[in-house]
Amino acid sequence: MSILHTVNKSPFERNSLESCLKFATDDAAVLLFEDGIYAALAGTSVESEIAGALGKLKIYVLGPDLKARGFSEERVIEGISVVDYAGFVDLAAEHDKVQAWL
Repeated sequence: MSILHTVNKSPFERNSLESCLKFATDDAAVLLFEDGIYAALAGTSVESEIAGALGKLKIYVLGPDLKARGFSEERVIEGISVVDYAGFVDLAAEHDKVQAWL
């Protein structure tokens, strides 16, 4: 069963991302949105954790939430795919289950 994990909390305020990465199985997908987008930014203290997870997980970030917080796609860690709202819907439809990490 394929699972799309969603994280909408900043990794600097909550441990939602850490828990997600700990329990996500190989070949699952992770979508970072709302304040979760901070985990997708290069040069942060969680970059190495995200880079390590890219070997087993597909990681996406919601582009409109990046822009709403003043960041461009150039700030995103290499290997993370930027999606729009339609891409978010496609990801949810492509997976058997969606797990929200709050």
